[in-house]
Amino acid sequence: METSILEKMDLIKEAMAERGSILVALSGGVDSSVLAALARDALGEKSLAVTADSQTLPPGELEEARRIAVEIGIRHIVIPFDELGEPGFALNPKDRCYFCKKGLFRELKAVARENRIETIADGTNASDLHGHRPGHRAALEGGVYTPFLEFNVSKDDIRRMARILGLSVAEKPSMACLSSRFPYGQKITYEGLRRVGEAEAYLRDLNLTQVRVRDHSDIARIEVIPEEMDVLLKKRKDVSRKLKELGFKYVTLDLLGYRSGSMDEVI
Repeated sequence: METSILEKMDLIKEAMAERGSILVALSGGVDSSVLAALARDALGEKSLAVTADSQTLPPGELEEARRIAVEIGIRHIVIPFDELGEPGFALNPKDRCYFCKKGLFRELKAVARENRIETIADGTNASDLHGHRPGHRAALEGGVYTPFLEFNVSKDDIRRMARILGLSVAEKPSMACLSSRFPYGQKITYEGLRRVGEAEAYLRDLNLTQVRVRDHSDIARIEVIPEEMDVLLKKRKDVSRKLKELGFKYVTLDLLGYRSGSMDEVI
């Protein structure tokens, strides 16, 4: 018989409680928010959420992580993290996420030691493993606990959990780190991250549900869900003007629409 969502939530909380104390890597997205809420329910003051303030965090997401931590009621710490300074990261190889996560988990382990916490957990789920996920290799090497994988929890399951828990992020669109906007091999710079972040923030203000601005050097390739392409096309002159002000020479709309990890299609 298939395990119900409520049963999976109980199993995760029981498994967390057995670990004595847990640090959750909190990005402010639905996956990590649900994990943090379950950790808080299971361990109370022996749970801790940590958010890395890095160059690849989309605009507004640090504030969102702070807000959701208060909503959950979990103790929360923000740490600086210089992703661009991690060896191998800025060159943007196909395993870029490995270098990022390896450095992040190193920093989280230091926070865990300072707070006498035994386990670091992140929100990787069963749906994530269908794509290109070199960051998961870093989690395995670093001994990071992934309860959503242990109990075969999918992305849809997590959203159902968020609704059950009454979390405000239950319907929040996914917000992958800004480094995923650059083709592999194209160097990632602070300026490049800044302009992509500003471009996406501008487009989200047009009430588009899901937006990605893929940075192909001089070309901005915009992805939105197909049902909302008309919204973008009606504003095409304003959109083109804004993105050119940010430094792009050409502004394009991807006719295939938004899809997670579209830069991996060349692998």
